[in-house]
Amino acid sequence: MSRKKHLRRPLTLPTLLLSALATQPALAAGGTTESTTTLPTVRVEDSSEPISRDSLQVTTTRIGKGKQELRDIPQSVTVVTEKLIDDRNLDTFKDALHNTAGVSFLAAEGGEEDIRLRGFSLQASGDIFVDGMRDPAFYERDTFNYDRLEVMRGSASMLFGRGSTGGVANQVSKTPDLINRHEVTATVGSGQYARLEGDFNVKTGDNAAFRLAAMWNGSGTFGQYGAGLDKKGIAPSFRFGTGTSDEFLISAFHLENHNGINYGLPWVTPAAGATNRNLLDVDPKNYYGMASDYNAGKANFTTLSHLHRFANGGELQTRYRAGSFERDQRASAIRLCQRSTNPTTGVVNNPTCPSSVTASNLTANTILTRGTNNKAMDLDTQMLQSDYSGSFTTLGLKNDLLTGIDFTQDKFKGYTPTLPAGVTLTKPRTLLGSPDDGASINESLRLKLKNRDFESSAYGIYAQDTLHLTKQWKLIGGLRWDKFEGTYRTFATTASPTQTVGQQLGTLGRSDSLWSKRFGVLYQPTFLSSYHFSYGTSFNTSGDAYQFDPLSSNTPPEKSRNIELGAKFDSEQGDASLRLALFHSTKYNERNRDEDSVSPTTYLLSGERHAAGLEVDVAGRAIA
Repeated sequence: MSRKKHLRRPLTLPTLLLSALATQPALAAGGTTESTTTLPTVRVEDSSEPISRDSLQVTTTRIGKGKQELRDIPQSVTVVTEKLIDDRNLDTFKDALHNTAGVSFLAAEGGEEDIRLRGFSLQASGDIFVDGMRDPAFYERDTFNYDRLEVMRGSASMLFGRGSTGGVANQVSKTPDLINRHEVTATVGSGQYARLEGDFNVKTGDNAAFRLAAMWNGSGTFGQYGAGLDKKGIAPSFRFGTGTSDEFLISAFHLENHNGINYGLPWVTPAAGATNRNLLDVDPKNYYGMASDYNAGKANFTTLSHLHRFANGGELQTRYRAGSFERDQRASAIRLCQRSTNPTTGVVNNPTCPSSVTASNLTANTILTRGTNNKAMDLDTQMLQSDYSGSFTTLGLKNDLLTGIDFTQDKFKGYTPTLPAGVTLTKPRTLLGSPDDGASINESLRLKLKNRDFESSAYGIYAQDTLHLTKQWKLIGGLRWDKFEGTYRTFATTASPTQTVGQQLGTLGRSDSLWSKRFGVLYQPTFLSSYHFSYGTSFNTSGDAYQFDPLSSNTPPEKSRNIELGAKFDSEQGDASLRLALFHSTKYNERNRDEDSVSPTTYLLSGERHAAGLEVDVAGRAIA
């Protein structure tokens, strides 16, 4: 459900403003006139200051692992800055993605959204990151702790490992600055929408600072339209050694939500015997689920980071993260009530309902049933990665080196919400003309019984070199090796003469080792323009969705390639940029479930499919 927000107002708190004043002696009237010499334009770069909170444009990024200028990345990159996020009230990850080219949103299984980048699923393959480290896919992300959102399109397994067919999205967190600055922002809107954000930065020493970002967000009466909203988050961070040879950052993140959920409406045929299906002709705001339905989740992680700056300008950044993630969904699947007869027993199901419901006989008294669609899962993860970036000279040519290693361990558990013996929960039926009837049941009576788990380990090592042929031409080449191992187990959730609750039923596993490549050419005739050609590969393992089945455990990874020709242009004043890209992305040996097959686990090896297109991104101020 979309909400139009009416007011977003920052509430000013006392702040300490730092300023620098540069003065020059004025030329006295009537003084001696001296000859002048015009010098050539000198470009000065300074990366010690943070990106301006008033900027819609950035020039550097770490999405390519090491710190690089955007113009030196041979792929299409878009950065959604904190300024744009604040100006447009972009409260969620999906809101921010709407401001980038090549992103589409499709309906996915379970009433969820499938986010696609250049036509390929972004979250299903784990292509979402926080500060360059993989972010699990099953919680609802918020922007309250965003410094910016970076989107890199095209195959990127050379940098990030498995996934990244269409590209990657990197959420860059806020970090402490050496300044005292405090801000509280309130937002109100229709549907009883309210949001409160706080961002507090305190300088605690010459090279140390603490920052705290916090958020609360709510809307409507819980359950109304299935879109009630209740979430809160907090993200403290402490940085010391800022600007020195050894810089440390300690940060934590907590986000939780307890929202309503609208599982949608069934299709209906226009008349008896028709094969096509239409949407129900009802107000989209009508909610037929239970008031007790909800979609709850939690995300917690702590990150330790060390950045060492070498005397020759090289940087080595090492990060460790431990996180836990939870999701608990209790939803009602709405269906049209229809009478049917069991051909074997002759028992009549739903005897009070019509044998056929079509658009032609829908009335306000048409009966709807409420099925149950519950999901519960959690994930514990640990990640360690170390990346080096630096420059050296070989045969008189400058080389920019990026190299690193990373390790990830995931432990996933899935649960079946099950009622104890002797306890029943019956969801009452409702009528098409009686939405939002307020009916509820006690969902807390259900027990969470583990039905599956998945443990995986992923290792990667990579290296990339940018060779400066001339001031205008650069060649880029990179190679990465990955190893992925996963084990999937299933467990009994009901007792029978042959099994007990919790008994292990089966085990499936797979191990893969793959190489990923990247090649690019950069032509930069001026500081304001850059042209690139790139070729990159990627792969998706069968275990990207935290599970195997008998077929996927024997199926090798999908492989992809991306070819791109693009250009980037910046305005001379630095307040606008233009990005263009022609691309062709191809996925080979794609796995698809055959919905028409007798076996629901049969895969079609579709051979290949591709996405091709032209992207245009413009960022900046329309009026200075």
